[in-house]
Amino acid sequence: MPTPPHDRVALITGAGSGIGRATAQALLADGWRVAFSGRRADALAESIAQCGDPFGDIATRALAVPCDITQAGSVTALFAAVQQRFGRLDFLFNNAGGFTPGVAL
Repeated sequence: MPTPPHDRVALITGAGSGIGRATAQALLADGWRVAFSGRRADALAESIAQCGDPFGDIATRALAVPCDITQAGSVTALFAAVQQRFGRLDFLFNNAGGFTPGVAL
């Protein structure tokens, strides 16, 4: 079984779909330890499941943390979960966003 090429830690918000999912999956495939964050636990689990287990250690390198970025307590819990599991954070991709209704210019 191959060994991951490095031991860096990433946190990707919005990792349940789209660009966030693709980014988190690419980092995980490259050997990063990755915290997948988003509003829906089921979408995060699906994102991780789609990665397979290229290094035989997916359970230790991938972490799903449901989080609502509009709630300060939820964000605090997210960073605490990353700290507890991985001990540090090397890369943060703030991909999640809150949107307001469009207005005419």
